[in-house]
Amino acid sequence: MYLLGYDLGSSSIKASLVEATTGVVLATANYPDSEMDIISKQADWAEQRPEDWWENARLVTNKLLRQFPVDPVQIQSIGISYQMHGLVLVDKNKEVIRPAIIWCDSRAVKIGEEAFDQLGNQLCLKHVLNSPGNFTASKLKWVKENEPENYSRIYKIMLPGDFLAMKMTDEICTTVSGLSEGIMWDFQTESIATFLLQHFGIEQELIPNIKPSISIQGYLTVEAADFLGLAKGTTIGYRAGDQPNNAISLNVLHPGEFAATGGTSGVVYGVVEKPLTDPLTRINSFAHVNHTANNPRIGVLLCINGAGIQYSWMRKMLDTEQLTYFEIEEIISNISPGANGIKVFPFGNGTERMLKNKDLKSSVSGLNFNIHSKAHLYRAALEGIAFSFVYGIEIMKELGMEINVLKVGNDNLFQSEIFSTTIATLLNCEIEMMDTTGAVGAAKASGVAVGIYPNIETAMKNIKLERTYLPNSEGESIRQAYSQWKIELEKLLK
Repeated sequence: MYLLGYDLGSSSIKASLVEATTGVVLATANYPDSEMDIISKQADWAEQRPEDWWENARLVTNKLLRQFPVDPVQIQSIGISYQMHGLVLVDKNKEVIRPAIIWCDSRAVKIGEEAFDQLGNQLCLKHVLNSPGNFTASKLKWVKENEPENYSRIYKIMLPGDFLAMKMTDEICTTVSGLSEGIMWDFQTESIATFLLQHFGIEQELIPNIKPSISIQGYLTVEAADFLGLAKGTTIGYRAGDQPNNAISLNVLHPGEFAATGGTSGVVYGVVEKPLTDPLTRINSFAHVNHTANNPRIGVLLCINGAGIQYSWMRKMLDTEQLTYFEIEEIISNISPGANGIKVFPFGNGTERMLKNKDLKSSVSGLNFNIHSKAHLYRAALEGIAFSFVYGIEIMKELGMEINVLKVGNDNLFQSEIFSTTIATLLNCEIEMMDTTGAVGAAKASGVAVGIYPNIETAMKNIKLERTYLPNSEGESIRQAYSQWKIELEKLLK
């Protein structure tokens, strides 16, 4: 028996095949090899075509099953992880009305901020734990104001993972975790945040039916099975946004546990047992996958929009030798912490919530043409992202959260020893790299819904620890470099 997981990102869609009884990962694939297109009609806009996600789901499934051919009938269930905060609109025929407005699109910032002020900060923080901000509900309000013809055609709104599930099952539904990430869930009433929808003039019937994240979401239709190359009737047993999914993939389920990822954006996600809010809304709180009214589990999320995208951009600009990231790591290991005075601020991927929704853009300072090389720039870029993580985690500490162990996967920036030990040193914590990915976690979580595992803890308990990063001996020089970087950042924020 097998389990299949999908992880829909903004760059690609990954798929993993897992042996159900042992939890062994048999194959993993991603598609496309280059990044998916992002449509940017204006500065700070970001859209993607949901139809492309579905086509890429077909292509990645075919690629996966070529790597490890199995009888699709033996696949017991499917799990879906997806990029958070997106907005997909469909009409009564379940056809997409317009391209999806995705997570890094900043067009609705002003709408969300105005709603926060008009409704009242305390009301919003108490009930939905966040400012409406630049999240899904505010993006829908933008469509209502700016594209009334499109708005009038809406039958249901969805998050990206809801769309994939709809294409698989022909059913439209969502989850509490998903609604909370869209700022549409009221934690006081444990129901849809009707007061916010009413403020925006959004009809509640646009919201799909709600199912638990770990539950039978539907079954593959004949059409979807033929399209994907899978078996009719396969159960879809799980869906969650990529960050809560990353957390459960790393067995981060209970209060005091923390996960992180360093992909296009950077995220730290910590679990608490009661609603936690930041009056300045620099961090956000959402319902974790295992949240219930009687047993609250809130995921507190720090997001840095400009993370891996900064490093990949730097590589594209500087790499005339087609070096791998591991080869670059070897080169910059000869550069001392602080990169001889260069400071890089990686905030070039839209507004940054942890910087109070300011859009600083990315910048480089301290560059000296006579003494600095590509290696210095690479080191400064990597450190700038690590420093941004630490700056954000200091906000989480201000709110009473303490991090002793940070769990990460093995497929992103945390593969860099320089990056990881910089963070471990500045936070005086351990970083545990686990042998798992989001697609693997989604596959295993789906196995709970069909009874292969009795609970999510059992599904995730046998994850292999690959390595541990500890604070290093160059702590003082790293702390000095961070101190100087932070001073300059705070000048930019004034």
